[in-house]
Amino acid sequence: MMRTTHLRASLLLAAAIGAGALTAPGSAQAAPGTARAAPRADDPVRAVESVAHPLRATGPGGSAKDLRPLDRMVGDAEVVGLGEATHGTHEFFTMKDRLFRHLVEEKGFRTFALEVSWTTGLRLDAYVRGGAGDVRELARQELARTPWHHEEYIRLLTWMRAYNERHPDRQVRFMGNDLDHPHLGAELFDAVTDHVRRHRPDLLGRVEALYAPIREVPDGDAYLALPLAERARLAKNARAAYDLVRTAGPDGHDPTYAWTLQHARSVLQTADIYAYDGSTPEGQRGSMLHRDRIMAENTAWWQRQTGHKVLVSAHNAHLAYESYDPRYPRMQGEFLRDSYGPKYRSIGFTFNEGSFMATAPDEEVYTPRTVGAAPRGTNEYTLDKVSYDDYYVDLRTVPRAARKWLAGKRPTRSIGTAYPDGPYGIRLGPSHDVLIHLHETTAAHRVEQRPRARSVNG
Repeated sequence: MMRTTHLRASLLLAAAIGAGALTAPGSAQAAPGTARAAPRADDPVRAVESVAHPLRATGPGGSAKDLRPLDRMVGDAEVVGLGEATHGTHEFFTMKDRLFRHLVEEKGFRTFALEVSWTTGLRLDAYVRGGAGDVRELARQELARTPWHHEEYIRLLTWMRAYNERHPDRQVRFMGNDLDHPHLGAELFDAVTDHVRRHRPDLLGRVEALYAPIREVPDGDAYLALPLAERARLAKNARAAYDLVRTAGPDGHDPTYAWTLQHARSVLQTADIYAYDGSTPEGQRGSMLHRDRIMAENTAWWQRQTGHKVLVSAHNAHLAYESYDPRYPRMQGEFLRDSYGPKYRSIGFTFNEGSFMATAPDEEVYTPRTVGAAPRGTNEYTLDKVSYDDYYVDLRTVPRAARKWLAGKRPTRSIGTAYPDGPYGIRLGPSHDVLIHLHETTAAHRVEQRPRARSVNG
């Protein structure tokens, strides 16, 4: 991922948020039908427990009866944000797989969106819809530099492709809603220029000239190595090209125009974020505000263009309604709520103890990390005293004692790509609609990099 410059570090902040550790007693799993005592007026544990729903499993397969209350919580939402408290936990990834399959089958959801580049999303979408290629090689090419190059995502992509083979008339799709890093895909430029060549050949020379210096930059690291003034000039070029395509408008009822304009918008979004001055706090905040805004805008564009209900996967922080970090002025979840109101749902994750994959600061190698039981005074310590090991709860309908407790800011694990990280003061109640709590977690299974064959020249 991005390194060395302040801007690179600020862009990495988007994937790096939170931490924690220490002792709390384990809890026995209560039977789903067990009667619950009425909560005391001042006891948040009993109040949460009185409305909590135990989970049968954290991975796909088997009965979905335990997820039926979640259907009511999702309601008629068109976009559901499903977070993660780390970027490397097996159970977070498999629970997303389980919930996506359930929402597809029971609630009509059709798109899985992830905080990867727009270009990567297009390539993975082509695969799950029957495109050529090997899923492992595709994942290596597209995800190896991300926190999601794990066996759990290989399994999800494989299921999506198999589902589409069985249901050709209601296929599921994969979307990337983020900026294009490390590569601005050549297919974005080609799609725009091909469209202009067919429909507005008088504009082709100008569009190609505006894109030419951007296309010459090999990747994001090289882009960020350019002087700030040059990055600003390239951003102006990207905007001028986008404006030409936008003001030209569609030719008749051309169904490809909306996608062409979105590809041009993606080029502009990426050029704009590279043009921020990451050496200043203001530039860092501006770039992070820009990133969360474009993720929400791209998700909303996709949902309205396709008509699909969308499950958005990202870090808890990105999908929450409020930011706990001054480096992030507003989060994707806030922007999505602005667009969808009650038809957006935010679901967060917490965990008591366990392992996860993460890098060391300023490194790119993912290794297993482990934290002990949540210490007293943290949000997780209290949540883990509920008598279910794994459960979920609608934060909007909890009793008063829980509502008051959930409104308080407490240390909470929120771990991004790198560890150590955090903990952070988080108000769970104002941040999410629904919370999933897991007692113990394990590290995700990083896909092993196969050594490439050496050339005859060494």
